Amino acid sequence: MSMHDAGDLSRCLAQQAEAVCRHYLSNGRRHGNYWQVGDARNALGRSLFVRLHGPESGKGAAGKWTDAASGEHGDLLDIIREVLGLVDFRDVADEARAFLALPRPEPMPRQDRRDVESAPSGSTGAARRLFHMARPLSGTIVEAYLRKRGITALHEADALRCHPACYYRPEDGGPMETWPAMIAAVTDAEGHLTGVHRTWLAPDGDKAPVAFPRRAMGALLGHGVRFGVAGEIMAVGEGIETVLALRSALPIMAMVACLSSAHLSAFLFPSTLRRLYIARDRDPAGDHASMTLHQRADQAGIEALTLNPRLGDFNDDLQAFGRDALRTTLRAQLAPQDVARFIENVGWSGLPPD
Repeated sequence: MSMHDAGDLSRCLAQQAEAVCRHYLSNGRRHGNYWQVGDARNALGRSLFVRLHGPESGKGAAGKWTDAASGEHGDLLDIIREVLGLVDFRDVADEARAFLALPRPEPMPRQDRRDVESAPSGSTGAARRLFHMARPLSGTIVEAYLRKRGITALHEADALRCHPACYYRPEDGGPMETWPAMIAAVTDAEGHLTGVHRTWLAPDGDKAPVAFPRRAMGALLGHGVRFGVAGEIMAVGEGIETVLALRSALPIMAMVACLSSAHLSAFLFPSTLRRLYIARDRDPAGDHASMTLHQRADQAGIEALTLNPRLGDFNDDLQAFGRDALRTTLRAQLAPQDVARFIENVGWSGLPPD
């Protein structure tokens, strides 16, 4: 069966409609033959109904949904697009294939562009080439962007690079733009690059004034942006900035940024892992992701502990209260043996100043 078109992907997703809903519409719940949630962007509520079982097409087809409040309707590809904020169908298709664990289509290079953007969006090969085209972040606008967010501890940050003029494709089909970008390598537990995450930046070190300043390509599900070498103890969180803020206070603990709540809940555990710290974002999606990952860790025999920020996330805490206060907050949430290992016995003088 060909997996190159929307119809095939939609039918495959419909065959696993409940699993798709549990993963992407995590704020909903099953009611009979329907999954009920607030809207196609996973809000709390009950106005959107996804049919879980039914024929492949036509009236009552599995995977079809309707929002009674807005009148919107569609299939499970539309759900993936809305929940993850994707624009390009190729990104949606890549995410669907990753979820379904299907093989990726062969790259189809364009004749009118020679750089990495010539490969289809989402191609692992394109992601690899883009990362190798970027340069180390020291002295770049990426470093300035992170420092504006209070992040100065950038040791073991080889997963981050700077591209001075990364292509950005506007969602309205307008002409291609170029902006500087933070390029983050997404790798699996063995260190193989499976994708990249791009954050487009403005010259002043803020995010670029584009509709979607963050996009990913490649295979992300279960993987992440890694800082340090994972052993028996590590921490995971959603955003790169959140994890780097946490690492500012716990500089020798290995950490992974999973890039979204959906991907956090699906993080694949390294074989060496015995205790996992989950950096929670204070929002409904973050709550559900941390709870789901906690349950998965328990089932795998891994001790899981949730780290709770005082504000929305740990980067908010770092900017509002500083590194020392963040370290105090974390001290009360770590296992006692980890306080000694990751806080009390760490020399802070070697870190960059606040």
